[in-house]
Amino acid sequence: MFDFDRIVDRSGSGSLKWDRYAGRDVLPLWVADMDFAAPPAVLAALQQRVEHGVFGYTHAPEELVEVILERLWQRHRWRVQAESLVWLPGLVVGLNVACRAVGEEGSEVLSMTPIYPPFLSAPKLSGRKLVTVPMMQEGTRWLIDFEAMEAAITPASRLLLLCSPQNPTGRVFNKQELGQLAEFCQRHDLILCSDEIHGDLVLEPDCEHLPTASLDAGIAARTITLMAPSKTFNLPGLNCAFAIITDASLRRRFQRAMAGIVPYVNLFGYVGALAAYRDSGDWRAALLDYLRDNRALVMDALGTMSGLQATCGEATYLTWVDARNTGLSEPAKFFEEAGVGLSDGAEFGAPGFLRLNFGCPRSVLEQGLERMARATNGLACSIKERR
Repeated sequence: MFDFDRIVDRSGSGSLKWDRYAGRDVLPLWVADMDFAAPPAVLAALQQRVEHGVFGYTHAPEELVEVILERLWQRHRWRVQAESLVWLPGLVVGLNVACRAVGEEGSEVLSMTPIYPPFLSAPKLSGRKLVTVPMMQEGTRWLIDFEAMEAAITPASRLLLLCSPQNPTGRVFNKQELGQLAEFCQRHDLILCSDEIHGDLVLEPDCEHLPTASLDAGIAARTITLMAPSKTFNLPGLNCAFAIITDASLRRRFQRAMAGIVPYVNLFGYVGALAAYRDSGDWRAALLDYLRDNRALVMDALGTMSGLQATCGEATYLTWVDARNTGLSEPAKFFEEAGVGLSDGAEFGAPGFLRLNFGCPRSVLEQGLERMARATNGLACSIKERR
């Protein structure tokens, strides 16, 4: 029904992803932006709204609110009231607002690395002190290091930023892990800001995303949950996201930090979000199947490349690659020169790593992996010669 193999020419479209390498023979597999056209239902809804012809000030449609609340109940058995939703023009905005809303100048914000770069910049931009805690590796699996978390707590700690499912490792935290994290936050009186934008992109059949705030009323009262349709349905340019804040006092603090600074959601963002959540379930199911096959292709290919070790993420369309055994001081630059643009792990707090985006037509992915294979084979031969 849906053709994910179709290549959409994004040149000349103002694409951040593709314009980074404009005029160069480099395949962009970096920023978390898929190369698939939006779901047909979204395109139809946007076209219908354009034909209406009037683009005045707007608010979230009641039906969109109802669809989201029903979706939270059906998917997670999480009962949320309409007043708990706070609309945002992007999830990164939510991270920055949370940092401004919690604590005061000089307060400490904890975050686990490796992590999506805005987690590392938002505290500093808000006059807070960033405290990073490395995750643990068990083979290629990434886990929360609770002992290190305990050691990082100080009297100045106020906020914990969580990414669940985790970007860039693709971990889907289980109920036990999230329960332990909730207990940690309650015991140390921390507010939790949980980025759950990849929650609808779980690839493992035996895994299930669980919103941390859905565990119980205690953790819900201290949690800011951030969600958006943008990653799942490839709508980041429509700028529509929302926070779920069930505690009225915390919600007021969050809204005060937004006041006069954060703009309203784009009209087309609301339209796209409604069509995505209400009418694009079949598209999402087909996408997940396609991404599973792409992930298998990536893991098989990387397994043959000398010096690389990959994490098989349980969610997202991102693969976290350990390139430290290659001996390369700048692995992202090395692969860029080989014709593949990857995200540099240093930006995630993990030098020597790479993040690969496999949310693209398979023929493009195959070409990128072939370029990487040639580059690593050449590197391996060069090392042998030097020996």
